[in-house]
Amino acid sequence: MTLPDPSLLAAIVAVFILAGVVKGVVGLGLPTISMALLALVMAPAQAAALLIVPSLITNLWQAGPWLTLRRVLQRIAGMQAGICVGTLAGALWLGPPSGERAGVLLGLALIAYAAWGLFGTPPNVPPRHEQALGFAAGAVTGVITAATGVFVIPAVPYLQALNLEKNALIQAMGISFTVSTVALAAGLWLNGGYTAGAAGASVLMLLPALAGMALGQRLRNRLSPRTFKLCFMVSLALLGAYQAARGLAG
Repeated sequence: MTLPDPSLLAAIVAVFILAGVVKGVVGLGLPTISMALLALVMAPAQAAALLIVPSLITNLWQAGPWLTLRRVLQRIAGMQAGICVGTLAGALWLGPPSGERAGVLLGLALIAYAAWGLFGTPPNVPPRHEQALGFAAGAVTGVITAATGVFVIPAVPYLQALNLEKNALIQAMGISFTVSTVALAAGLWLNGGYTAGAAGASVLMLLPALAGMALGQRLRNRLSPRTFKLCFMVSLALLGAYQAARGLAG
């Protein structure tokens, strides 16, 4: 992957700033926003390769504090195993995200994510079933990740169903997203979609993502979370509908 012309590069940088702002405000959304907008101007596999480094670093940041990492990881270990298995199996089965199929799947994933954000109320997961159900949720998330580059469905609803306290939930999402990012990179590498050039371009997108995230964290206490969430989810639903319609029309 080589860097695009200046106008397209400016648009890509703007996408990562916006995605970073969203993650800074609500704790998630960087890959979702990045894939949704970048897929409008480039192949989904290229977009997925670009988000690897910004997603990995911002999620490692979110996975702290390290003192509580082991305790949270023990509860979601089965889910992380499922993510790895599902993503790698999906990469080998489906190939890299490309063409109309990827557009339709990405659109449907965005619509599902928005619908969950607006209307979803995840059930409680019995403690004795956490590892088995976690593995299943992780495996489904992994296949969706391999197909679309988006790794929030059904991972985030499942994590919410564990009834973790606020800080533990944020940390669990950071852990899960980190594992998904590494698994996605491995899947793209298996399909020849994550080269040294793609990694270099991805590193360049880290700075705008971090700048956006810092801005989002400053804005977090100044915005109404309810209003922001409503606008965010409705926008994702519209983007998803457009992606799916464009893929079906193609």
